[in-house]
Amino acid sequence: MARAETDPLVSLGLGVDRGSPVPLYFQLAEQLRTAIEQGRLAPGMLLGNEIAFAARLGLSRPTVRQALRTLVDQGLLVRRKGVGTRVVPAAAAAGAAPRPALTSLHDELDAAGRHPATRVLHDAVVAAPAEVAEALGVEEGAEVRRLERLRLADGEPLAVLRSHLPLRGPLPPAADLEATGLFRLLRAAGVVPHSARQRIGARGATRSEARLLDETEGAPLLTLRRVVVDAAGRAVEHADHAVRPTRWSLDQRLLAPE
Repeated sequence: MARAETDPLVSLGLGVDRGSPVPLYFQLAEQLRTAIEQGRLAPGMLLGNEIAFAARLGLSRPTVRQALRTLVDQGLLVRRKGVGTRVVPAAAAAGAAPRPALTSLHDELDAAGRHPATRVLHDAVVAAPAEVAEALGVEEGAEVRRLERLRLADGEPLAVLRSHLPLRGPLPPAADLEATGLFRLLRAAGVVPHSARQRIGARGATRSEARLLDETEGAPLLTLRRVVVDAAGRAVEHADHAVRPTRWSLDQRLLAPE
């Protein structure tokens, strides 16, 4: 890492509050994002080695890595093997596409004029399995709300939506789940989705999914797995959706790193 006197991060006064409910990586990512937006980290500036970075802040490498990855996903940092992590150069930032918006499938369909509809298949309080508990920041086995819905578009089955919600704060009324999208209900309850980390994959349809989606068992489905957080970094939804690829597609403009 560069010497302390030339390290661009030294003057930022970075630090985290370990007593805060906000995840440490999110606290760090927000401080770096603010520094970039205010120009205190200039376009093209090379950041230091994440090992030394973590040691100086008293954080684990996975925490620092997740903070940096969050900003890479937001288009503010770029990582290159053998070079390191740097603030996106000014020319690249100026020509970059807008960040993909955090929207619900219901809102996407509505905006496209495809007449979304929903059937609630399951709505219950359950014990959180390990993966869900980690994503939502609760203890394994803690009570969470599990929703399973069938989303239709223009009367045709499109996706099986599975969501887990923490039981803190207001939750969407069960009676409204078939009338509109989950994000709209969360916002109406004062829970505002701010950002998410999403992974898109594929697998074969299970027997129950095939029946619901009018497909054959084993037919290819797209999978959308994401954790949605509010502005304070608190997880508000763990989602695991299965979508018919013949009925839905994702369009994005991507920018190659320099």
